[in-house]
Amino acid sequence: MNKYIPTLILACLFTSQVDAQKIDKKIPNWYNGNKYGMATDKAYAKVLASKKSRTVVVAVIDSGVDIEHEDLKGHIWINKGEIANNGIDDDGNGYVDDINGWNFLGNSEGENLNDVRLEVARIYAELDAKFKDKTYQDLSAEEKEQYALYKEVKEEVQKNRDESEEGLKELKELTEALADSDKKLRKHFGGDYTIKQLKGVKKDPNIGKEATQMLALYKFGLTYADIVEENKYYQDNLDFNYNPNIDARADMIGDDPANFSDRNYGNNDVEGPDAGHGTHCAGIIGALRNNGIGNDGVADNVEIMSIRAVPNGDEWDKDIALAVRYAVDNGAQVINMSFGKSYSPEQKEVMEAFKYAEEKGVLVVHAAGNEGMDNDDLGHNFPTPKYEGMSEKFSNWIEVGASTRHKKPKFYKEYLLRPGLAADFSNYGNEIVDVFAPGYDIYSTVPQSEYDIYDGTSMAGPMVAGVAALIMSYYPEISMLDVREIIVTTVLKPGKRTTPLPSDHAKEVTFEELCVSGGIVNVYNAVTLAETW
Repeated sequence: MNKYIPTLILACLFTSQVDAQKIDKKIPNWYNGNKYGMATDKAYAKVLASKKSRTVVVAVIDSGVDIEHEDLKGHIWINKGEIANNGIDDDGNGYVDDINGWNFLGNSEGENLNDVRLEVARIYAELDAKFKDKTYQDLSAEEKEQYALYKEVKEEVQKNRDESEEGLKELKELTEALADSDKKLRKHFGGDYTIKQLKGVKKDPNIGKEATQMLALYKFGLTYADIVEENKYYQDNLDFNYNPNIDARADMIGDDPANFSDRNYGNNDVEGPDAGHGTHCAGIIGALRNNGIGNDGVADNVEIMSIRAVPNGDEWDKDIALAVRYAVDNGAQVINMSFGKSYSPEQKEVMEAFKYAEEKGVLVVHAAGNEGMDNDDLGHNFPTPKYEGMSEKFSNWIEVGASTRHKKPKFYKEYLLRPGLAADFSNYGNEIVDVFAPGYDIYSTVPQSEYDIYDGTSMAGPMVAGVAALIMSYYPEISMLDVREIIVTTVLKPGKRTTPLPSDHAKEVTFEELCVSGGIVNVYNAVTLAETW
């Protein structure tokens, strides 16, 4: 979700000629409303008001979930076959004391992985040990195929390391200047400050310059926190994402990531050290509705099963395959997956896990990715609804792109200030991506009973998982395949309204060109059809 800071912004920050523009306010629950929301509230008021529902379990395979969050109370899955903290696998499912789910990124001592390499760096490290001292002429026919992959990943790792070093260098002057400005402004205002306050001191001889700099930054939809995050993004790339010389899993867990029969690892800490992403997804699906705090989840009778398998870096295929099987075996009816990566060395085992979910009637919802690319052409965005060798996509899969609440985009010169109806970061593809759903300016739960706004297809995915859970809850007689059919066929179609193509903002396209269904998920339309199914 990092935002690249173009040179245009750097220039504007140090001039006084860019007027501040009021940025979007935080709008909790816009995604449940009408217009380009999903009309969730309308569905509850007009169709579901007098109907009874059953509880549906949704597995959130993610970074972890704050199971004690005030707005998730009563909506956390509890394994009734397990006795808490007795050190015994009471239900015999292979996991000791898995009361609320399982953490595949930890060890029995309670230690947890978080900052890890991307898969491309893991592959590079493995192949570099094998090929770095060999020439092409030394290789067998089988090795030559691997060598081609080695050259590819080596180039990718080095390119990203070079770009990150350059990015840090370019941001250095800007970051130092803004750090001083932020410090002065905080001292003047006694803490956080608003745009209104900054406007009020633009002519102040002591802090007017600093206020003008911050207002110029806000014009581009950015804050000082974004600059700090951008620095962290580049530094993380160097420290671990594209660092082939570290192996945190070997140091902490010590299992073989390619051995899927070795399942004796992990722990029951389903929150982990950094549960912001997973908690945000969980709140979109099932935060308590109409309680006057935070946001309203899409589904009102749901339990969240937290399965921690997504670190800060790329997930391992082994953890994802086992997480999917854990979810299915322990009663999840919907699985939300807001993650992805470019390489998947153990695809066969992951495919088998999804087939298992398909056979058991469990719906899988997956975020399409945030590269602003065409998934039909990308060739590698894993996990995927259609792996190499498959003639058809998985029948239990919904791939989700991200939409916004904005009818039209806004530009400043050539810089996109605000996306149109399709989020500018969203992946798309009218063969692979099934639907779009709200994934921009999404206010939801984060750890320590707090709330925040996130952007991403990671937010759009749980919107659809919540819709699926809602339908299953109120219409238990409808099969998983029919639930999928209802969601995909009842989308709100913007028709001829166009939106900038995420990969090329100068090109306008319709939603028919962006996804299979040609529209945005709509709860009211879905439950209206479910009534007559």
